Amino acid sequence: MKAHLAFLDETGFMLLPNVRRTWAPRAQTPVVRHRYSHKRISAISVVTVSPRRQRLGHYLQFHQRHLSHVEIATFLRYLLRQLRGHIVLLWDGISIHNGPHIRALLARHPRLHPERFPAYAPELNPDEFVWAHYKHHMANGRPDNLTELATVLCRHVRRARRSQALLRSFVTASDLPTFLGT
Repeated sequence: MKAHLAFLDETGFMLLPNVRRTWAPRAQTPVVRHRYSHKRISAISVVTVSPRRQRLGHYLQFHQRHLSHVEIATFLRYLLRQLRGHIVLLWDGISIHNGPHIRALLARHPRLHPERFPAYAPELNPDEFVWAHYKHHMANGRPDNLTELATVLCRHVRRARRSQALLRSFVTASDLPTFLGT
């Protein structure tokens, strides 16, 4: 059976900046000013590999609340509309992947085949490298509100989606066995 591989993960982006090492003039400590706010954007993402391993994709949804199995099921329905044929879904064992909406969706769509990564093995999931990439490029930024944060995120997403080389790098950076060919 030929199938798409889909690596799924979730994360959150807060208004608090990720502070990373940066450059500054000698003897001038860099300062990142920000509003102390724990507001966040939750995100669900999947990196896909086509059945013939020639094309990679990146699908993503943002939410302004914490994710539950309802949002995951909605995202999976979106993914099923985007991809034809069978989909092998690889994801972690977080509890929101096992709610009643997920079970109902899996029962209705036999072309979706979920498989779990081993516990405590984020290095196997290429989607973890997507989040690291976005958070690295947003480091030391200080969006003032969720709209500004979403705008910055969307810009990075558009750039990543256009680059097959970047998407391929997320898969090859993982500790999965080599299957893409170089």
